[in-house]
Amino acid sequence: MDQSIKLKIAGKIYPLKAANPQMEQMMRIAAEDVNRTLAKLNERYPDTPLEDKLVFVAIQEAVAKLHTAKKYESLNNDVSSLSSELATYLAEIEKD
Repeated sequence: MDQSIKLKIAGKIYPLKAANPQMEQMMRIAAEDVNRTLAKLNERYPDTPLEDKLVFVAIQEAVAKLHTAKKYESLNNDVSSLSSELATYLAEIEKD
C-alpha cells in the first residue's frame, strides 16, 4: 500500500506516494541530494533563475543515470565473458 509523504525541494513541499519504506527512504535521500546540488548552484550562480538551476540538476542526474547504465552494461559484458571463459576451462578439465 502506498504511503503518503511530503518532500521539500527548493523550498517547496511536494506531496508524493511511496510504494514501500525502502522507496520512501530513497525518495528522501534523492530530495536531499537535489537540495544539496541546488545549494551549490545557488552559491555558484546566485543570479540564475531557479528553473534554470533545476534544469542543471536534471541534466546532472540524467548524465549520472546514463553513466551508471553504461557501466552496468560493461560489467554485464565482463560477467558474460568470464562465464564463457569459465565454461571453456571447465570443459577442458572434464576432457582430461
